[in-house]
Amino acid sequence: MPALVAAAQQLSHVYPRGAHLDGRGRLQLGGCDALELAREYGTPAYVVDEDDLRARARAFTQAFAAHTDDFAIHFASKAFACTAVARVLAEEGIGCDVASGGELTMALKAGVEPSAIELHGNAKSEDELRLALAAGVGTIVVDNLHEAGRLVRLIDEHDGAGPQRVQLRIAPGVSPDTHPSISTGGPNTKFGLNLSDAPRALEQLSACPGVEVDGLHFHIGSQIMELAPFRAALERVVAALGTDFGVWNLGGGLGVAYGPDEQPPSIEAYAAAKVAMVRELCGPGKRIVDEPGRALTANSTVTLYTVQSVKRNVATWVGVDGGMSDNLRPMLYGARYEVEVADRFGGDTPCIVTGKHCESGDVLVRDALLADPRPGDVLVTPATGAYGFSMANNYNGQPRPPVVFVSGGDARLVVRRESYEDLFSRDV
Repeated sequence: MPALVAAAQQLSHVYPRGAHLDGRGRLQLGGCDALELAREYGTPAYVVDEDDLRARARAFTQAFAAHTDDFAIHFASKAFACTAVARVLAEEGIGCDVASGGELTMALKAGVEPSAIELHGNAKSEDELRLALAAGVGTIVVDNLHEAGRLVRLIDEHDGAGPQRVQLRIAPGVSPDTHPSISTGGPNTKFGLNLSDAPRALEQLSACPGVEVDGLHFHIGSQIMELAPFRAALERVVAALGTDFGVWNLGGGLGVAYGPDEQPPSIEAYAAAKVAMVRELCGPGKRIVDEPGRALTANSTVTLYTVQSVKRNVATWVGVDGGMSDNLRPMLYGARYEVEVADRFGGDTPCIVTGKHCESGDVLVRDALLADPRPGDVLVTPATGAYGFSMANNYNGQPRPPVVFVSGGDARLVVRRESYEDLFSRDV
């Protein structure tokens, strides 16, 4: 029982805020029993605690509001590019950062006000830029010199109601302590204008009557667990380009806890630090924009799996009905996750939890401790609300999982599971 108590204590940290173990030791999510959710919706399934999602949105807005009256929060939708997620966040006053025509269409479908949408991307097509102009997005973040020229030409052709607001994405040459694949602001990155090219882009865009360059943007990476790199990046941008900009968009990047030993900065500390550094280095009266993604959604969500096989050779291999088709991060980044049997937390059997795909590297958790896992058990992996759904794929013909929202003891399907027929709907 002590192991069960310890497991229960970690739920508030890695799991959604309302998650708990009931008197039988069964996981409850948003007032719903995890095993019953697995039976009703099947597995794999992404289960989102809607109240947790809303609480994190409010925490961001309240944290920034405590330090400045002039700010905006935009959800980095790549983290969980789901219409229902964007809709909930929009209801909480959160705008949307999109990086493709598909994400832009999703945000509009979710009811996000066009003025609260930013279009990002290092290789935007003309069609995507035209779509953004036609939709009246609030801001287009210009990534490179070629794009600056392309946008000027398209704006000259576009009969807009007013000037298009633009920010310049800057590569400040700062690399935070994170995985190289999610570090985006270093000296050799595909994202943004280097500090020597930025003045040329600014001159080109400022000469166009249909463009209003209202600020600078930089995003140095994701899963950042220390705040110092944000200041280092801002110092470099200010030194190179000055402070004569009304909007300062420092991107997102706040890390989250994937395991009980990880302690990222609080949302409150993160907001306070960003506001203070802009005020100190750029002066008063600046509008601050922040773009959280992972920090809004990761810990709101768990993924449920069903054990299909348990085999023992050198190690104990626990095979589940999903894997790299619903959570690619362990294979891409070596990302580590927790996993438990949903009705027997606190096990001590060392296991490798593996997916069903034809790759030896299709491993979800290499160092799991499970309670005597058996075929038919439901496993739960927490903190899967960032990049699981967005990176889901059909490898081995695997249909992508559903998304289920839970709140107050009720569950509702917001994205249905793909069918085999869906897999071939584009055949001609």
